[in-house]
Amino acid sequence: MSLSLRDQLFAAGLINEKQAKQAGKHQGQQRREQAKNPAAAAAEQQRIAAHQAAEAAKAARDAELNRIAQEKLKQKEMRAQIKQLVEQNRLPMPEGEDYYNFIDGKKIRRIPVNPALRARFGKGEIAIVRADGRYHIVPAAIAERVRERDPHSVVAKPETVESKPVDDNDPYKDFVVPDDLMW
Repeated sequence: MSLSLRDQLFAAGLINEKQAKQAGKHQGQQRREQAKNPAAAAAEQQRIAAHQAAEAAKAARDAELNRIAQEKLKQKEMRAQIKQLVEQNRLPMPEGEDYYNFIDGKKIRRIPVNPALRARFGKGEIAIVRADGRYHIVPAAIAERVRERDPHSVVAKPETVESKPVDDNDPYKDFVVPDDLMW
């Protein structure tokens, strides 16, 4: 036979006789109140439903805030990784009056270079990366690793002349632009 939950708890020794009687009285009182005033019972049920809906909305809002916080943490982690890569692998900026011009977004920027760096830019061995609001010269392999983490951090990676396709209808196809052209 199946016993009520109260009887099962009493038989298991988890509650005593006084607690069992008190629980029975409490249930009886609730049933009598609901029978006397059905409008109050309906209002109580609506209040409980509204409370559950509010709890569900709060849980959804908390989940969204948690997701946003996780995204911010992930972005912060990526910026730290990029900063570490750049700090460990950047090439020293030479002093001088010779500059390499490049485009960042819609603005033309420039960094100081020497003839050796300019030649390496022409060969595609080095690239310019933006980290912490500054521009740094790094090897092309490091620039690719940075690009995997954040594509917008790699500002300029010069392409070699051989990699550009030549259009047959181009009237200037016979005039090759030299790699060391300064503009």
